[in-house]
Amino acid sequence: MNGAEFRKKLKPWMLPIAMVGGVLFHDAIAKVAFVTPYLIFVMLCITFCKVKPSEFKITRLSWLLLTVQIGGALGAYFALAPFNTIVAQGVMICFLCPTASAAPVVTGMLGGGIARVTTFSVISNIAMALLAPILFSHYGAESIHNTSLIDAQLSILQRVAPLLLLPLIIAYLLRRITPKVAQSIATHQSASFYLWSIALFIVVGRAVSFIISEPSGEIPTMIALAIGAAIACCIQFWLGRKIGYLCGDKIAGAQGLGQKNTILAIWLALTWLHPLASVGPAAYIAWQNIINSAQLYRAQKK
Repeated sequence: MNGAEFRKKLKPWMLPIAMVGGVLFHDAIAKVAFVTPYLIFVMLCITFCKVKPSEFKITRLSWLLLTVQIGGALGAYFALAPFNTIVAQGVMICFLCPTASAAPVVTGMLGGGIARVTTFSVISNIAMALLAPILFSHYGAESIHNTSLIDAQLSILQRVAPLLLLPLIIAYLLRRITPKVAQSIATHQSASFYLWSIALFIVVGRAVSFIISEPSGEIPTMIALAIGAAIACCIQFWLGRKIGYLCGDKIAGAQGLGQKNTILAIWLALTWLHPLASVGPAAYIAWQNIINSAQLYRAQKK
């Protein structure tokens, strides 16, 4: 078996391996956690080099997915708050959280429209940055009461914009100034997947470390959050696929709505919601990557 055949057989198993590795080696993750944003940054540069600027178009798909993102967040909170506000906050952030930076990578591997997912990723991040401070101030946040809405929005944008927009700008400049370099980078899309696997290994390890540090009395709430995150994940992948089917790209719809920037969601929960609510997006990491792994395995078989 040569190197290419080995990589082909290994690829469907990379995400499960990364998740299991993160669980097993969570104690050592803190030492390498700082590299995650850089991995995502490079990965996005590679992905965006494949997309032409003319392909960035806000379509019906974008508006429908955005409606589910916002409507699902409000619906989840109001449905669960009468029973447990912490669970309500955790599931709400699973819906409100924007599209993952890595969603275009997985979408491309599954044969979907990278440009459509990239466009919605930008839209969903901006929408979240504008709406999150308002929603959090009304539905359970504490620390945000002492922060102005503008300061809160700028704080979120400061975290999101460099990671999402700078790779887009760099890719655009490469296409304009050195198109051959951009084309060469675009032909190495598989590198993005392996970078994402490393980032996943780190994020899962951090999430496991956080959950282990919580007192045992919180276990029922954490189980409820994990179940809520699983339901939210399945609903969003399913609805995204249905909406995408209606708009001509079921893969882009599913990944755009279902694959979330859970790293950002955990930070938001720890900063402005009850800290335990962060278990929701932490569990979402596992659920969305189980679905991604299954999809990649099926695509590989086909």
